[in-house]
Amino acid sequence: MTETTLPKKTPVRAAVAAWIGTTLEYYDFAVYGTASALILNVLFFSPQLPEGISVLLSLVTFAVGYAVRPLGSLILGPMGDRFGRKFVMMITLFGIGGCTFLIGCLPTYAQIGAAAPILLVAIRVIQGLCLSGEQPSAITMSLEHSSDRRRGFITSFTTLGSSSGTLLTLLLFIPIAAMPSQQLLSWGWRLPFWFSAVVVVVAYLIRRHVQEPPEFVEAQRAKVNVAPLKHVLRFHWRAVLRIVFCALIAGTSYMMQTFSVAFGTSGYKLDKPTMLLTTTVSAVIALAVTPLAGFLVDKIGRKKMFLSGTIGVGITMAPYLWSITTGNWTLIFLFGIINYSFFYSMVNASWPSFFAEMFPGRLRVSGLALGTQIGFAISGVIGPVLATALAGAALKDWVGPSLVAIGFMLFAGISALTAKETGKYTLKELDDVQQSEQEKAVVTAAIALPTRPTRDLAARPGME
Repeated sequence: MTETTLPKKTPVRAAVAAWIGTTLEYYDFAVYGTASALILNVLFFSPQLPEGISVLLSLVTFAVGYAVRPLGSLILGPMGDRFGRKFVMMITLFGIGGCTFLIGCLPTYAQIGAAAPILLVAIRVIQGLCLSGEQPSAITMSLEHSSDRRRGFITSFTTLGSSSGTLLTLLLFIPIAAMPSQQLLSWGWRLPFWFSAVVVVVAYLIRRHVQEPPEFVEAQRAKVNVAPLKHVLRFHWRAVLRIVFCALIAGTSYMMQTFSVAFGTSGYKLDKPTMLLTTTVSAVIALAVTPLAGFLVDKIGRKKMFLSGTIGVGITMAPYLWSITTGNWTLIFLFGIINYSFFYSMVNASWPSFFAEMFPGRLRVSGLALGTQIGFAISGVIGPVLATALAGAALKDWVGPSLVAIGFMLFAGISALTAKETGKYTLKELDDVQQSEQEKAVVTAAIALPTRPTRDLAARPGME
């Protein structure tokens, strides 16, 4: 590639590469979350503990992976803006998949005692650090490869992975959860974790052919000598805070896919495979709804779609949890589909472009990573853990957990109201719109500063 040419935009390839990586991320999330609610509480903690306490502790280990994500964003976000979106996407791919595979290899509490949950937490910490860079890099990659009229639609395929990853998990877990208890607890539970190796191989084969976006390559040639994280915190801290509060709505998803499973199976002794089928059906429907919602994001706006989905998912969590207490499967499936398949799909389709377009291109991964990972960490910790605690030791109360979901809705909705609609701007116009005159002056001055030579990042060695 010569100095005057730029790589072509490949929106379809970028969207598929982003989708398969997020599928792995949510496969890990759903595998661990589902296993926490059904199996890990039995295998990795003392059998002397009450069932409600062991479930709570297993969900705490789940939350640890989210608690460390803000730290990872401080590392991987700036790397995405300095060395490339694809560069980080490759690191996170192997980090996430490798940790999921290792969890399936761990000895249990019966084999090594208290060391078992310690090892589990250690792997979750490493995994959480890797997770922090996956979606921000993938969203930015797909955003910058897409045309200006289809950015909402193309970036929605990144979060489509949340449904496909969840679906893949549940398709594996439903027959595994139906296994005889002795087989399930001895070796069956390990199979979904080991299957992550297959997803990693497929994702690698797809991602290795994706080039860095032309906008990023062009920006690198300007050799702006600024620290991405420093500039985000100096000039865009309001956008980061806005995203932190908006991202809290993700807590309703964690409640749907982890807490509600434990709530139904442990608290009300509902059939495990059927309870898992609820989220399976919801995920299947979401596979169709999310791209449609992404198409509408470009028509009616990111902000309107995000607000509509946020309000809907917060309000419908209460009837969904209440329906579990009735044991009426028709109501459980109905409210589960309304909550996750429709309203949360609207959130999932809109937030990638809504959040990413709050920053200029040279800071996009850093700002997006910092805001989302702090928000996801808070909601990932508070959602399942606080909901479980408020449900009581017997996991019977649905009102307290419902209030948690409504709280997430209020924080996210109010914060979204402070944002501007960005869909009408091109990416080049966003660089101008999202920068103050003071920041522009700092960047202009930094271009003149001497910098170390950088290689053409359109195709990094070792990534093809």
